[in-house]
Amino acid sequence: MAELNIPAAPVVEGTTHLHSGKVRDLYRIDGGEHEGRLLMVASDRISAYDFVLDSTIPDKGEILTRMSLWWFDQLSGLVGNHVVSTDVPAAVSGRAVICERLEMFPVECVARGYLTGSGLLDYRRTGEVCGIALPPGLEDGSRLPEPVFTPATKAALGDHDENVDYAAVVDAVGGDAAAELRRLTMEVYDRAHALARGRGIILADTKLEFGRRPDGTTILADEVLTPDSSRFWPADQWQPGRAQASYDKQIVRDWLTGESGWDRTSGEAPPPLPDAVVERTRARYVEAYELLTGERF
Repeated sequence: MAELNIPAAPVVEGTTHLHSGKVRDLYRIDGGEHEGRLLMVASDRISAYDFVLDSTIPDKGEILTRMSLWWFDQLSGLVGNHVVSTDVPAAVSGRAVICERLEMFPVECVARGYLTGSGLLDYRRTGEVCGIALPPGLEDGSRLPEPVFTPATKAALGDHDENVDYAAVVDAVGGDAAAELRRLTMEVYDRAHALARGRGIILADTKLEFGRRPDGTTILADEVLTPDSSRFWPADQWQPGRAQASYDKQIVRDWLTGESGWDRTSGEAPPPLPDAVVERTRARYVEAYELLTGERF
């Protein structure tokens, strides 16, 4: 397990800190209209290769929050979401939402329309991704004949999520819930892919998280369709057979495994990012937000 080195979560008046992940801090609201609800705060932290870096990306938390809210609106007729209010304490204004408490499904719901990342590694080894056989001859960045549901287990903080087949999801949550998670994941991907493509962006893949309300309704939770949970590629630069230009933290990954001299297998924490890498990464997040939403950041 990687040493995450997550900074202490800031104190937010009127709440109790519950948990910190790689990017988000979670609090319970202790009084007022939303007592018992959750406050989810997106930080400017950035992670790579299961490490949380010492460097932060200015405005990243606000960009992720605003992008998720925009996508939740686009998907509102398709699936509900956990957001109750954006009227949050001033200390976390712009980067936080008040949300429902849900029973979270222990599955990372991944949709892939293009072959890359861990799916590419699995395909090169077995010809399959998550038990789904794919045609021979596919390359890095190839568009799949049709999008596929490629779930993963939720790993402990600092560990890798592990790709699993559909049967493992059935074992984890039951047949009816597994079928619903697969259906919702693919419907979200199809709608988001079409919308992004119309804005000159390819949605190569995305990871979704779902939870269940006390009445049994399944809804979207956490974040949705951000550069942290999805691969967005400029459509006019897409070329299978090589690594794609992207609107995400690939700039950070490339610097870490290239110029920095850091050995990701050493177990040592990555070095701080140079200012130029921080600025380029922030610019890519802003660009993705503005292209997709049509709004200025």
